[in-house]
Amino acid sequence: MYKIGVIGCGKIAQTRHLPEYALNPDVIIKGVYDLNGDRAKEIACQYHAKAYSSYEEMLQEPEIDAVSVCTANQTHAEIAIRALQAGKHVLCEKPMALTWQSCKKMAEEAKKQKKYLMIGHNQRFNRTHIRAKKLIQEGEIGDIITFKTNFSHAGPERWSIDSGKNIWFFDKKKSNLGVMADLGIHKTDLIQFLTDAKVIATTAFADTLDKKKATGEPIEVEDNAICIYRMSNGVVGTMTVSWSAYGKEDNSTVLYGTKGIMKIYTDEKYSLIIEKKNGEQVYYDIDQMQTNENQTESGVISAFVQSIKENKEPEISGFDALDSMKAIFASMESARTGETIEIQEDNL
Repeated sequence: MYKIGVIGCGKIAQTRHLPEYALNPDVIIKGVYDLNGDRAKEIACQYHAKAYSSYEEMLQEPEIDAVSVCTANQTHAEIAIRALQAGKHVLCEKPMALTWQSCKKMAEEAKKQKKYLMIGHNQRFNRTHIRAKKLIQEGEIGDIITFKTNFSHAGPERWSIDSGKNIWFFDKKKSNLGVMADLGIHKTDLIQFLTDAKVIATTAFADTLDKKKATGEPIEVEDNAICIYRMSNGVVGTMTVSWSAYGKEDNSTVLYGTKGIMKIYTDEKYSLIIEKKNGEQVYYDIDQMQTNENQTESGVISAFVQSIKENKEPEISGFDALDSMKAIFASMESARTGETIEIQEDNL
């Protein structure tokens, strides 16, 4: 039985980490911490855990085997590194960290401490995405030529535990990045998973087009982004993310191959559709995409616990997550300079 601590008791902890840990037969939630002490006490009572006065106090607890880091972006690296140094395995929410140097340091610290670091990229665990990759590998649509992958909704201010226009997502000091760190990182990881290739170049637009602070001024981070990704296997496609989609959430991916088209989460009934070159259509009713309003088991927590149990690297280790972060940082540089960025460590 593994004893878990949860650092940060906001919406992602309350809707994913805590309930999924609670349902895992190999886990006991030992403790929680949140900047809001009353919130931590309430959560601790709910899960029969201890509310710690600081995350440092939690990390000093020898009984705790692993922690989830569910805090604002700017604290991910600091807390994760300290937890690893304290001998804890770490599941860290995305984005990994605010700078390329911090991301690398997290991955290297996990290796140094011989502890596991996993980053919470949940989309590759969706059953439809897993089936899609298998079908791609089996050649159902031939060789992929291009793709488009989208993630757009009305913004985090409608979902965050402290809702409203002054949420930390909109504060550049706390988040550093906006929609790219919130949604873009998910679709970047997913397209690399599906195509079994890495993003090697990006041409991107990212800007604040609509979101306002409570004062009426534009928020400090981008609320929309469009990236053209060139992959290591020659595939080219677009990744579009938005916080200003004021209608039904779009979390879809379409892959165009030499033998047909694969549509993922584009249809209300069928989660995966294949349209073949000869006119044949194949429909798969596998599951429904998670939304802010429809949270289902993510697969992330169970994969993290299983990696500890089996003493093996998690599917999305710190080093695995570096490839997606490279693409995000390079895309923001492309948006700033107006140039295509070839992804190399020395230009991040």
